[in-house]
This record gives sequence, C-alpha cells and structure tokens, in this order.
Amino acid sequence: MAVSILLSWLLFSLAASADCTREFLTGATDKYVAAQVAGSASDVAALAAPNVTYTENEVAKSITEGVLTESIKIDHNRSIHDTVNCATFTELIAASNPHQYVIGTRIIFNSGNKISLIESIVTDAGDWAFNATGYLYWNSLENWDPIPEDKRDSREVIQAAGNAYFERFKNESIVVPFGVPCSRLEGGASTAPLNMTGDSCTLAGLPSTLVVTNRRFVVDEVMGVVDIFLGFPGLDRSQGQKPMPDSHMFRIESGKIRYIHTVSSCVQAGCGMNGTFFSRAARVRRVRNLKN
Repeated sequence: MAVSILLSWLLFSLAASADCTREFLTGATDKYVAAQVAGSASDVAALAAPNVTYTENEVAKSITEGVLTESIKIDHNRSIHDTVNCATFTELIAASNPHQYVIGTRIIFNSGNKISLIESIVTDAGDWAFNATGYLYWNSLENWDPIPEDKRDSREVIQAAGNAYFERFKNESIVVPFGVPCSRLEGGASTAPLNMTGDSCTLAGLPSTLVVTNRRFVVDEVMGVVDIFLGFPGLDRSQGQKPMPDSHMFRIESGKIRYIHTVSSCVQAGCGMNGTFFSRAARVRRVRNLKN
C-alpha cells in the first residue's frame, strides 16, 4: 500500500512538473508582452490564480491598478524562461513611447500553471541612471542569441556567476568571473565606452561594504542568463540604507559574465543625488511609495 501511494505521488509530481514546459512559459511571456502593449491588465489577470500577489517597485497593488493598464509602445522585449522554478523574467524597453519606461518583470507560476506572483520594477525618468534611449541603443549592439547546446553552462554555473557578483559587494577577495569583453548597462548608461573590447565591468568598479539580501533567481540555461531580483541598499540616498527594488540580469558565456543589465527604482527623483549624477530637468514620473 505504501509503495502504491509513493508511486502515485511520484507520477503526480512528474505530471505537474512536466506541464511547466518552455513552450508554456514562452506562451505566457508572449501574452504578458501583448497585454502591456494593449494596456489590457485583464488579459494578465485571466492567467492568474485568485490569490495572486502583484507588486510594482515592491508595493502591492491590484493588477488592474498598475502599469499594465497603460498601452505602451515597446521597442524591445526579451524574456527568459526557468522550467525548474516555473518562472519567467521579461525586460521591456519603451524609448519611443510618449512616457519612456524600462521595466523588468518576474512571474512565478503555481502547480496549476496559474500566475501566483508578479513582481515588476517599473522605471522612468529620475530612476537610477535612467535613459531608455540609451538602454535601447546599447542593447542593440549586444548578442543575446540562444547558446548552442554543446556550449551551454549548467544552471548551477550560471546562477553562481551572478551570485559571485553580489558576494563581491561585501568581500573584495571574491573573484567575479567577468569575461573579456564584459559590459554593464545600468538604466541606460553603459560601461562599454571604458573599454569596448575588454572588461569594462571591472573598470567600472564595485562596492565593497554592501550586503545584498533577498535574492530571487530566474535561470535560463538555453539563453545562458540569470536574472536576480533583490533589494539594493543605499541606492537612493534620500532613503538611507533602505534597500531599493533592483533587478540584475547576467548573460553568461562559458562560465564568464558577458553582459549585465540593471533596472533600479528610486523613491525620490534623482535617487537623492542632488543633481550630481542625473539631469535636473523637469520630469513627470509615476508616483512610487516604497513599502516600509
């Protein structure tokens, strides 16, 4: 009897996990992007579980009250698909939209293939290094094609490379596997001009006293990409050391970091930098109110 029960449980588990295929996840991200273009939040709500959690910049909202209600002209989108964790991450760049955005969205699905969690980092003018036009330009020069099957890294290697980057934030002895070349794109500002053919990721520098916690991973071995959602302490100077909503997406090739894309939200326009890093030109921003 015990063997029969165990066998039934294993068969159920295999059937449940088999449903979270790459095809299913790709279809889901296609629907998400189409819904954002149309401004049809109800199309995403239809894919969600009744108890879905939806956040924008770590503030809980109803799906029908957030950015998904806006019809946005999207110039670029890129999605990665994690069949092990039944999760996705999508990068959206809206440079030619009347209101520019760069958005990073992480979606988690439950065992019934319904959305249980959507976390969006919605950035616009005044957020960290925001420049949607620059983001679109530098992204257009990069190659994020699928990794040939015989050259793919394991998900463990991919995740470890991204993790090492943040471990280095608190320990200078940590060796980050930066490739040559390597470039980092933050909000629209690229490190590539520091060394177009070399490792500009190292040249741009890294913190050495920051502890980055609450890391949430989406790993795609086919694309050689890991995206990490996290709280970035000290990013918004007006908020002290309060962690700010942040996404870092890493492209890994042969175990080395080739590209890094970041999306980081601040509470105060300019991130409390008093105009030393950002333009002080007048801007219209989405209202954000980080949870306590």
